[in-house]
Amino acid sequence: MELRQLQYAVQIAADRNFSRAAEKLHIAQPSLSQQLSKLEKEINLLLFQRNTNSVEVTHAGTVFVEKASFILDQVAQLKKEMEDLLQMRSGRLVIGSLPITGSQILPMVLPEFRKKHPGIEVVLVEETTLNLENLTSSGQTDLSLLTLPLVDESLEYEPLIEEELCLAVPPTHPLAHEKREIAIAELRDEPFIMLKKGQGFRQIAIEMCRNAGFEPTVVFESSNIETVQALVGAGMGIAFIPSMIARSVVSSYMPTLLNLIGRPKRTLVIARRKGRYLSKAAEAFIDTAREVVK
Repeated sequence: MELRQLQYAVQIAADRNFSRAAEKLHIAQPSLSQQLSKLEKEINLLLFQRNTNSVEVTHAGTVFVEKASFILDQVAQLKKEMEDLLQMRSGRLVIGSLPITGSQILPMVLPEFRKKHPGIEVVLVEETTLNLENLTSSGQTDLSLLTLPLVDESLEYEPLIEEELCLAVPPTHPLAHEKREIAIAELRDEPFIMLKKGQGFRQIAIEMCRNAGFEPTVVFESSNIETVQALVGAGMGIAFIPSMIARSVVSSYMPTLLNLIGRPKRTLVIARRKGRYLSKAAEAFIDTAREVVK
């Protein structure tokens, strides 16, 4: 049994398709099938049920892939420890990020990190909150930029920055001309535009409404917070918007931004899996982020 065979099995289970798995592994599909057959013959168990249009993981395959993923992660951590012995002259750091959050934070952090540690290859993975938590928990990212609260209990985090949340309303909305802070309870009958399910900020927005005593009426959803803001500017509804994003986006459909009573905030954190080896490169990234994001 070889490490590459473990990697092949894990990739096939993730994609449920030999062609896609072979493409991601950068090998020919016949070679992938041959290696899997060799592995199954060696352990005398069928790991995958091949059908005409799909690949199904057997019970034995599920057990094998779980253990193989753990072994591969241990090997990756061992490599990182050995890289640290080279005093960060080389190495690889996988950073996960929410797309829009990353667009605000990473341009400040990555150039400074690259300047200090030019030998470290940084790989960026952008995903939704739910997927990013799963990737971080499984060790597929070393660190991830996320917002509280975290759902996955296997993750730990370090706070990076608190960001105020604003209310965005159309320029023609009656509240747009108010010179006061707005109570969330006043928004009970308003149409809300929100991010789609799986995005952490959507849950923050919903909880803000629930804490004010009502369930928000969601009339439009988007996977992009900039689109949410533009739809508000076009008069389609109102939305809560993180202040960094609200004040950095310029478009033809700009909403009016208002402060909320209590000045609610969200906390951006750098998350990692509990107990996972924290490489010198990861420590350096955290230190750099703290220095430049204030």
